[in-house]
Formats: sequence, structure tokens, C-alpha cells
Amino acid sequence: MALGDAGGIGLELAARALADASAGAGITVFGDARALALGATQAGVTLDLPFVTPDDLTRPDAGTFVVDLGNSDPADASVGEATGAAGGAALENFRAALLAARAGLADAVAFTPFNKAAMRMAKPDHVDEIGFIDAVLDAPRSGREFNVLDEVWNARATSHIPLRDVADTLSTDRVFDSLALTIEVMEDAGFDRPRIGVAALNPHAGDGRNFGAEDDDIILPAVARAQARQMAVTGPVPSDTVFVRALKGEFDAVLTMFHDQGQIAMKLIGFDRGVTLIAGYGFPIVTPAHGTAYDIAGRGIADTGATLAALALGRKLAARHPPKTIDDAAHAELRTALMTRPDWSAGTTGLTAAAAGG
Repeated sequence: MALGDAGGIGLELAARALADASAGAGITVFGDARALALGATQAGVTLDLPFVTPDDLTRPDAGTFVVDLGNSDPADASVGEATGAAGGAALENFRAALLAARAGLADAVAFTPFNKAAMRMAKPDHVDEIGFIDAVLDAPRSGREFNVLDEVWNARATSHIPLRDVADTLSTDRVFDSLALTIEVMEDAGFDRPRIGVAALNPHAGDGRNFGAEDDDIILPAVARAQARQMAVTGPVPSDTVFVRALKGEFDAVLTMFHDQGQIAMKLIGFDRGVTLIAGYGFPIVTPAHGTAYDIAGRGIADTGATLAALALGRKLAARHPPKTIDDAAHAELRTALMTRPDWSAGTTGLTAAAAGG
């Protein structure tokens, strides 16, 4: 678990989860021990966790412990505000957790909420977590975000881009690749031939090209290609009814064309239970689907439902695979990374070169 933005509710959520005998079992925590103590005070819980040095870092089979990175002094925290210091510490914590999973020291990665503005204050060359993950892991392909509820999953063909750019970014290949990855991830999660409803881009699925041609020219060919490969895919379905049909049991997931097309529906359905799953990297990465909630930070009233759901999903997905073996070379690189504070201004992300723009 990587501690998230210290200015938001992430420290409180982490402390509450770790204080839970079930949810907090077997977790390696990356972050500043003083920040975690602040979170415990905010949450009104008591934590008594052992600390380890990078040289002693092993798999967490023996219990829960903290790797103290000493990077977020609560005296410097600005609770309720986005700051570059908090964003940089959150990225450093996340980098460490990702490298630990790559080394085989963890089977899943969780993080409490980040704030993208604070992240960019510290390191402006990534617009979201996926670009950062790509660079840290030197990933051969980018992962994708999924929002997960018991009732329905949501995948996206595009994510953190301006709305004005969505239509130009969509392509038949992009929609098809999104469908293929969605099915791959859902089958890995235990779904047998998952059924995907593909949301249209335009009102009434373009209404016979009266309201745009993208649904006929881009989305429909992608759906046809998927169906020809025996994927259980339907669409394009008008976006004002696709989630209604999913909740009635017709679809296991909805592929939306842009961020808020799915996020609004998912958060209405289950804001306090929603999990963001970032998949495609060889291990699950999970976080609550809500943000840093600066407006209530430090008050001890944040709801832990989505955090506990994220930990449960991460464990469930990890349990479907054999425990990872420790990669000695990657473990050595992790030790080096933990002993060296990242210089975000230099355009590097730990051990690998950062790709501008993700």
C-alpha cells in the first residue's frame, strides 16, 4: 500500500484500513511513518506497526509493516490543499510500491487517493497515474482503468483527456483494443465470457448520422470485429440507456467512450463502494474510485467503504494466481531506489526514463 496525498483523506483511510484486523493483514506500507501516525490521529485509531529498512524488505507473509521513506513531515502538511510536496511524496510512495510488486515482494498494489493537480506540481510530465506507472515499470504496453462495482464494471476507450479531443482520439483499433483488454481482465477476474455493452459517443447513437458519424464509422466496425472473434459484445448502445440495461442484467461491463460518460453512472450507482482497478501490468493495482476530498480532510469522517472494497478486490485478483517469486535483480534495484530520493525535475521516474505525456 502506498500512502496517498497527505493533504487529503488518504492518510485517515489508510490508518483505518490498517487498524482493521482483516483488511490490514499482510500489507507492506510505503510512506512516511509520521504521516501515517497523523492519519491514525485523524481517524481516531491506534496503530502499532513494526518498521523495516530497505535492506530488510521481504514479502509481507509474516504480517503488516511500514517501510518508512521519511518524505512527508506532517509539520509541512497543508491539510485540505493541493501542494507539490504532498504530490511528490505520494508519487515516491507509489513508485516504491510498484517496484516492490515488480520484484515479486507483493502480489497487488493499493494506494489511497492521489490528487492529479498535486502530482503535476511535483512532476508535470504525466497527466495521470497510468503514464507514471508506464515509466516506473518501463511497461511494454499501457494499462487501462476500470471502475468496478458488484453490479457492473466500467471500462473506457479514452480517459484523462479534454472532452473536445475525444472524437479525434477514438479509432476503430482503439475501441477494439479496449474491448479485448476488458475481456482479458474480466476473464482473469473469473468472468466466463463477459458480456460487454459498448456505449455510443453521440446522442441516440448518432441517429443515423444526424448527430455525428463516429458511431457508424468507428465504434460499429470495432464491435463487428469483436463479434467476429466470438466476443460477447453489443453496441453501439445509446449512452443514456446502456447502464440501465447493464443493471437489468444484460451486460457485465460497459465500455464508455470518455471519462465522465461512465464515471457519473458508476458513482451514482455506488459511490461509497466503487473501486478503480488499473490492469495490464502483471499485477492488480487498486484504489478507491473517489478522490482526496480536501473539503473534509483531517476531520475523521471519511467513509472507508471504497478503500476496504479496493483491498478486497486486489486480494481476490491476486489470489487467482500463484504467489510471485522474488526477482533478485529487481529486488536490488528496489533497494537502490528506496535509498535514493527521486529528482522529479530531472525528468526521471525512479529507474526509468519518463515519457512526456504518458
